[in-house]
Amino acid sequence: MTSRLSRRDLLKRTAALSLLGSAGSFAADVAAMSTVAAQLDEYRALVCLFLLGGNDHTNLLVPTDTETYAEYAAARPSIALQRDTLAATDLGPTASQGGRSFALHPSLAGIRQLYLDADAAIVANVGPLIVPTTVSQYLAGSVALPPKLRSHNDQQSAWQARQASGEGAHLGWGGSLADRLMNTNSSNVFTAVSTSGRPLFLSGSSIAPFQMSTSGGLNLKPAGASLYGSARGSVVYQQMLTAGRAHLFEDEISAVTRRSLDANARLRTSLPPAGSLSPALPANNLLAAQLHVVARTIAAQTGLGTNRQVFFVGLGGFDTHDQLVPQQNALLRQVDTAVTAFWSWLGQLGRRSQVVLFTASDFGRALASNGDGSDHGWGAHHLVIGGDVNGGTIYGDVPPAAFGSSVDVGNGVFVPTISVDQYAARLGRWFGVSAADLDLVLPNLQAFDPDALISLF
Repeated sequence: MTSRLSRRDLLKRTAALSLLGSAGSFAADVAAMSTVAAQLDEYRALVCLFLLGGNDHTNLLVPTDTETYAEYAAARPSIALQRDTLAATDLGPTASQGGRSFALHPSLAGIRQLYLDADAAIVANVGPLIVPTTVSQYLAGSVALPPKLRSHNDQQSAWQARQASGEGAHLGWGGSLADRLMNTNSSNVFTAVSTSGRPLFLSGSSIAPFQMSTSGGLNLKPAGASLYGSARGSVVYQQMLTAGRAHLFEDEISAVTRRSLDANARLRTSLPPAGSLSPALPANNLLAAQLHVVARTIAAQTGLGTNRQVFFVGLGGFDTHDQLVPQQNALLRQVDTAVTAFWSWLGQLGRRSQVVLFTASDFGRALASNGDGSDHGWGAHHLVIGGDVNGGTIYGDVPPAAFGSSVDVGNGVFVPTISVDQYAARLGRWFGVSAADLDLVLPNLQAFDPDALISLF
């Protein structure tokens, strides 16, 4: 595992080196400090791919050995994927799951290849928790639970917040991770970037999300070359919007406008041309368009003054109460095309070992069918992709695809066995946040084993 250091770690180690004085070699001191600084200077980016609506995880990762496939098919007869459609995405026996065999969804052939190349991993049965929870504790109501389980808004918040609170939380764990390392950036404007609205995930104490369109900066009228055909009119209009004001509230609005105009101007001059990446942007794929501008922003990190970045991209439509099979087929095909294109772009940029993309979603879906769909669940399986990932395996425990298992709270809704805190902590350590700082980012982490996913990187 590669060691990553926070600025606090750097200060501690350089202070310790200074105490060596004449007893230590000056050359050794310089070499050690250079090593620490190099680790902090190395670029890192996290990319959260949020599958909005609650992705059906049971058809994302399907058991294929004879016994467990039969259980799966019996549990959801109307929405189970046919076994002969899974051959092209078969993952084979998995040692971490006792030799059971699995396949990815048939639409994920490209991501399956990343898995076989050990650049993608699966983390099983992840979800929001307050403390480790068993089925009996859940049924008895004897432990604290995230509020309003299986509510879209509340569980999107529970996934994205620093702790599993419901709608109304103000700080996200992506933004809080960025808070800890923002001083490694010469400019903080582009530390947390969203191509999908203003997500809670990117909100930190000091860091705020910078919103981008799929073409780059947002189109701000006063930044244009002309206003109603007048270049002078555009200049005057911009001066009016950004001039200092005596009223504090008005002055703050002017300051925000100035920062927005300056940031978008810097973005326009720093981003490489859209056509500079190969392969070409896949047509009619919103997620690919988002990941394309993320790749261009990563390519521009020197010009943007960023050393650590957190991105948020999103794709909706996963609330499959009906038409689950055809709807998920189309959505995951978009995901596969977009992610494999993003992987190619990262390869062209030489950034694969510096970027980790991971999935999140409101919740999983119930094992049971409601006809041609499935209702809201809880724990779910997720993908982690990157050059530093120890891929080609499944982390955690995949629950049996049958009712009445040790994690089934009813109807095939699984209580998570890996908390979002543990998932976030492992991603955060790769990102460079120290173990001590993770306790500040994730207040509930102390209730869980922080090293549950230690082998992921």
